[in-house]
Amino acid sequence: MAMEAQEIEDLIRATFPEAKVTITDLAGDGNHYAAEVIDESFRGMNRVQQQRAVYAALKGKMDGAQGELHALALTTKAPE
Repeated sequence: MAMEAQEIEDLIRATFPEAKVTITDLAGDGNHYAAEVIDESFRGMNRVQQQRAVYAALKGKMDGAQGELHALALTTKAPE
């Protein structure tokens, strides 16, 4: 089952309400997205910690073969 870009953004914004979030559908199939998440809460975290926080915000939507979201290329950072 595919996900809409807005669903992904909504899940991320629930955890990071002040973040700048950009979602791009990479293949037009609703399964392959890129997301850029820029949030002050990432300051002091390494990239792995930042990305784990975003994946946690997705609440299992990428878990296993039955996940609704197949692929997410994720870029995270604190604002400059």
